[in-house]
Amino acid sequence: QVQLVESGGGLVQPGGSLRLSCAASGFTFSRYHMGWYRQAPGKEREVVARITSTGGMTNYADSVKGRFTISRDNAKNTVVLQMNSLKPEDTAVYYCTRGAWGLPDYWGQGTQVTVSS
Repeated sequence: QVQLVESGGGLVQPGGSLRLSCAASGFTFSRYHMGWYRQAPGKEREVVARITSTGGMTNYADSVKGRFTISRDNAKNTVVLQMNSLKPEDTAVYYCTRGAWGLPDYWGQGTQVTVSS
């Protein structure tokens, strides 16, 4: 069975950093593009960052460019979202997804990120 398990969320002050990790299992990880989405209170889910199956290309929402970095390790079946210079508007539940160009077909359970002083 496909499993995507996020970790690393928490409470951080504005300007701080968090590293989210997604552990994938139950499928051939290296064949799939992966992504991170988020859903803020009262808002729709939005794509934050995407990475191709090989890790050769990445794509970011304008709101996070220069602050967030997506990466993957196909030997470890993990995808990481490094978040720096966090802002209160980054507060959301963050989801790891299988598939990112086109509609994802699997989602993790989500991990809460709260940016507040």
